[in-house]
Amino acid sequence: MLIESTRLQRFETLIFQELAKRKKEKIAKGETVIDLSIGSPDQPAPSFIKKALIEAIEKPSAFQYTLTGLPSFNEAVASFYKRKYGVSIDPSTEVMQTMGSQDALVHLPLAFMNEGDVVLLPDPGYTAYEAAFKIAGATIYPMPLLEENHFLPDLSAIPESVAKKAKMMVLNFPGNPVPVLAPKSFYEQVVHFAKEHEILVVHDFAYSELIFEGKEAVSFLSIPDAKDVGIECNSLSKSFNMAGCRVGYIIGNETILTQFSKLKSHLDYGVFEPIQHAATTALLHGDDFLVENNRLYEERRNVLVNGLQKIGWNVATPDATMFVWAKIPATMNSVQFTFDLLEQTGVVVTPGSAFGTHGEGYVRIALVERKELLAEAVQRISHCFTLH
Repeated sequence: MLIESTRLQRFETLIFQELAKRKKEKIAKGETVIDLSIGSPDQPAPSFIKKALIEAIEKPSAFQYTLTGLPSFNEAVASFYKRKYGVSIDPSTEVMQTMGSQDALVHLPLAFMNEGDVVLLPDPGYTAYEAAFKIAGATIYPMPLLEENHFLPDLSAIPESVAKKAKMMVLNFPGNPVPVLAPKSFYEQVVHFAKEHEILVVHDFAYSELIFEGKEAVSFLSIPDAKDVGIECNSLSKSFNMAGCRVGYIIGNETILTQFSKLKSHLDYGVFEPIQHAATTALLHGDDFLVENNRLYEERRNVLVNGLQKIGWNVATPDATMFVWAKIPATMNSVQFTFDLLEQTGVVVTPGSAFGTHGEGYVRIALVERKELLAEAVQRISHCFTLH
């Protein structure tokens, strides 16, 4: 009988499995569930992307290995960043295609971290970050994201002894689960800090295009000298509703990308060519869709947040992403709150503690249902659950 590896034993069972089990039980009883727990777009990719995919799949080369990103894809990434963020990217040396941004985020530690190396991670943060560095055997130092600091890491609170040992730092703004924007001034501090302590910065920018009320996200690479210390990971999953296509990219420091390519060459044989063509079309011709998609999520946000506020749940209004980071009553922990909410209302959210110690006291709510269902979720909560 096979025994799991010590590497696998580093992992705890995530709350998502228990949530899925409870949800199935309610559905099996004939009850309806409104699932706002997983950040997966419920809308399809727009028709112009589908058309590009269909046309590309008829090409004779469509089913061959691609190995790397097509030059046209890399050029489209560079064009997109120049147009959207004013960032100049060399498509031949500063772009690497990945199978979604998580492909990059999970494998980067294997390329650059040794057992015991220190990484600075946001807490709360996307669960894949911690998992990736545990696989690599790294030592995790959490950077608390606290309301009193506008949910930004306080770099001055990191002990000098830790900063000297740190090899990597992961950031995610606008973030998951905390949907806040980071200002340019914060990234300037990060670049200074990283240069001083020789730290590689990895910025997860997967929600870069879901920004509301005319605000704008700041690309980490738009900061002077950012390429000297870091890279940015991005994806078409959330921006263009292409989550199942698994296509994304890393941009930035040429040396880091060259070194990472050594590992990537042993992991896969590239993204399906028709998907690459569809992604290229999205990056070059998708600006109008991005505006439309933003409007959809902003309307959903308004329905949910305004509705919850009216019934007495004073949740904060996010500036970006497909999430609401909602503070819960101090008398309950987030897991208890989540399961009580599910049992009494059939509304599924995610407990903040799933994302780290400093996520306790919050739940994450995903805007992944149409407005009518979000309004129904508010009604269910108002009738069946005490929030005061």
